[in-house]
Amino acid sequence: MKKILISVLSMFVICGIAFMGSVEASSSNVLDEKTTSQIIEIKEKTKNELKDFQEAYGNETYGLTAYILSKVRVYSIPLCFIGIAVGAIWQYVIGIRKMDVHDRGLFLIISFVTIFVICQVLPLIFAIVVKGWRS
Repeated sequence: MKKILISVLSMFVICGIAFMGSVEASSSNVLDEKTTSQIIEIKEKTKNELKDFQEAYGNETYGLTAYILSKVRVYSIPLCFIGIAVGAIWQYVIGIRKMDVHDRGLFLIISFVTIFVICQVLPLIFAIVVKGWRS
């Protein structure tokens, strides 16, 4: 299990380093107006969304926390489905030939389902606690 986590984390680090290298290489080029306007639109949309959360929760800190939990909720869906698929491959494809790997696949599936449920329920609990009990 540790080897899997280390390999996944190292893959994310390598992809991040490669992405940063491509960003630095492309930043030397001049951006055209269309790309610049799209970046500005995304930035303004994000600022407006953050302001909406801050107004809804009545506090800058609570609004930022709700915004982050909202983003975690959205992005956890595909990541957890990929993790569940990897666990299923480990359990049902690789685990048929190697019985020690069979259990690892089951543990991966259970772990990612647990992470998925937590990431989906945590924003709801936060909203109930902050909006319901605070006011």
